[in-house]
Amino acid sequence: MSQSTAAGDAVQATMRAVVVTRPGGLDALELKEVPVPVRKAGWVRIRVKAFGINESEVTTRKGESDPEVTYPRVPGIEGVGVVDEADEDSRLRPGQQVATMMGNMGRTYDGSYAQYVSVPAAQVVPFETSLPWDVVGALPEMFQTAYGSLTTGLGLQAGQTLLIRGGTSTVGLSAATLAKDLGATVLSTTRSPNRAGELRAAGVDHPLIDKGALADQVRELMPDGVDAALELVGCSVLADTLRTVRRHGTACFTGALAGQWSINDFTPFMIPVGVRLASYAGEAADLPADVFARQLQAVAEGRLRVPVAKVYHGLEQVRDAQDDVESGTTPGKHVVVLDD
Repeated sequence: MSQSTAAGDAVQATMRAVVVTRPGGLDALELKEVPVPVRKAGWVRIRVKAFGINESEVTTRKGESDPEVTYPRVPGIEGVGVVDEADEDSRLRPGQQVATMMGNMGRTYDGSYAQYVSVPAAQVVPFETSLPWDVVGALPEMFQTAYGSLTTGLGLQAGQTLLIRGGTSTVGLSAATLAKDLGATVLSTTRSPNRAGELRAAGVDHPLIDKGALADQVRELMPDGVDAALELVGCSVLADTLRTVRRHGTACFTGALAGQWSINDFTPFMIPVGVRLASYAGEAADLPADVFARQLQAVAEGRLRVPVAKVYHGLEQVRDAQDDVESGTTPGKHVVVLDD
């Protein structure tokens, strides 16, 4: 059994969506009329209100994703909106505010660059907030990755010290605000001295200029090393990041902004004695509804800062949004809001 937004009403047959029909440049993002997704049992159909634009979607558009990604494909690894249809036993009600992210959406099945998206119920996070859609739309993937890295990856505790390498990325900025809210002391990096102010605005205690070798800078501030390090730049600097961590501290590899995901001729002895190396690549379940609710409340109260770079209105502006993300000139999250 299912429940829909307008019980008894016929569901519209088509919707507008941005489709990548074949890998390519920005012109590969085509605005089309496509069938509204038919919801399968155990899945939830969501009317999309907003979604963030992510680097991985640029990669999908270019055809540089894993072979599991097939075309044509509606991209979009995250989105927020309201429940349109769900199983009666799912405890999700029509019209309820929800977020969804990850779980191969926009990769092996169609994602959020559309008026409707259908996803497994397990990757739907319900919430209630009066925050505008452009703010909420920036949060799911960003907060899930940052929160999961700090908790599952690092086990960060109040009073500990955290290094974020790749601090002006959206995940880096989010991790800083979440860590400060937790009660940690935060060191965070940027390659540009002009962007140190962005780190301070996110609550960073010690902005650091990253010139490729960071361990000596960190050890000047924390002679014994930091308790935890979040690696977002990638394997090209991982060995140096590990040298910033104290004995029995942990480094978590979450991202590779510099594009290097592996280390040639890796040996475990590159890890300093007693330092732990973890990784994080989580799913929606790593952002429990009660945690997301607390994060939304903290945003509403001004305790957490949402680094929104720019808001775009309508699917017609998806090309512009991806262009801006790819150029990397405007820091923060790029969010598309569907006004129709």
